[in-house]
Amino acid sequence: MRQRFEGEPALNVIPIEKIVLPLRSRDELAPILAGLQWIWCHPTLRPEILGLLERKIMAGLKPTGRTGMDLWQILVLGVVRLGLDANFDRLEDLSNHHMLIRQMLGVPQTPWGAESQVFNHQTLRDNIALFDEALLQEINALVAAQGRAVFKKNDQAALAPLAVKVDSYVLETDVHFPTDLNLLWDAGRKCVDLLESYRDTYDLAGWRKAKDWRRRLKSLERSTSKVVFGGGKEKEKRQRQAVTEYLKVARELSGKVRETILDLYEQNVQQDRLEYFQAMLDKQIDLVDRRLLQGQVIAAGEKIHSFFEPETEWINKGKKHPSVELGHRLVIATDQHELVQGYGVPVGGVDGEQSIPMIDLILGRYGEGQIASASFDKGFTRAADRELLDLFIPVVVMPKRGRKNEVEAQAERDRKFVRLRRQHSAVESDINSLEHHGLDRCLDVGLPAYLRYVGLGVLAYNLHVIGRELLARERAQAAA
Repeated sequence: MRQRFEGEPALNVIPIEKIVLPLRSRDELAPILAGLQWIWCHPTLRPEILGLLERKIMAGLKPTGRTGMDLWQILVLGVVRLGLDANFDRLEDLSNHHMLIRQMLGVPQTPWGAESQVFNHQTLRDNIALFDEALLQEINALVAAQGRAVFKKNDQAALAPLAVKVDSYVLETDVHFPTDLNLLWDAGRKCVDLLESYRDTYDLAGWRKAKDWRRRLKSLERSTSKVVFGGGKEKEKRQRQAVTEYLKVARELSGKVRETILDLYEQNVQQDRLEYFQAMLDKQIDLVDRRLLQGQVIAAGEKIHSFFEPETEWINKGKKHPSVELGHRLVIATDQHELVQGYGVPVGGVDGEQSIPMIDLILGRYGEGQIASASFDKGFTRAADRELLDLFIPVVVMPKRGRKNEVEAQAERDRKFVRLRRQHSAVESDINSLEHHGLDRCLDVGLPAYLRYVGLGVLAYNLHVIGRELLARERAQAAA
């Protein structure tokens, strides 16, 4: 049965509150561990977070059974992974051999002896996957709220109201740039890969030359792409010939896969993944035929940008480089201390629809009067939203797009408006820091895993900001 943390640690385990962290280290790990140590030593935050983890992860489980990873260890490893932008291979090595991380986990420095805990690759994957979006939203809300007190000055009677800055950027999914031709290859190769793994288990005939199918399809994909995206004499004739040959082999493969699926049904075996990729193969054959041979324009709604991440959006934010990004919008709201006070992933949404939900989220957490100002860029500007926000927030910086009348121009020349608009650019620095904490490209597959990745990345970032401030104060005290 899992527990929050080992109640009686071994004698060779240093208590977490007594871990000595390096004050002069320039690596990102030290502030992250300082943030985790801050959670551990906080009188109310640690019980609240561990209580949330307990209700989510241990709900419905019997109080007996095999001991699982401690809840505190799951939290630490999830934060360290995103904070260092590490994959699970590196996380496995760090969790088993890094002195400070093992101290923070409550285990000895190196995996020696029968009682020393070792963290395996699959164990790490399975346990970190126990987080979900709702749980991480709650944890991030607690950390952001309590983190404000870390930045409180000694002479302040109360916490300063928030100066909120809202912006968005694209957190990419882990997909390659899609074209009709390479997506056709993706569908074909996955069909062959699956059938190659099934042929011995289910006694399938006719797939002895699976490697040859892959080789032929890949060769035709390369040669066809070279013709389609290149130039030269008689391009249209050569393109038609190359595409026709590519589709001929793809149709042969699709027919053979369809026959094998029927054979599997006769053996009472249902393979949903194989049927999915076979359907995608037929769909892509149709799209390539219509676009390159019949000259049709394919509607955006018919296109798929990835078979492995079908929710991936094609986003054009008007930038010169990159002109197109593949992923989802991540909307963040940071305060004057660089803490992320709110975040969201509006799948299929646009920036202009996110100002009210984001401010409503923060007001609902802190109450009216706790936001001194809110700034946005022009992508969020809507007159109705600005009028509504003016009712609850003293200063709203939402520059108007297009021509302005004299009253609007005068309002945007106001000294406070100009000052806050200039300060709004600080959110770009926060976005850059988030990207360095793993939130530049999501390496996990599927939308639920994407949302979990975002939540852990925001948590790691906030703990890094808090830990950085705590270490700076300790350095100042040491110098004094």
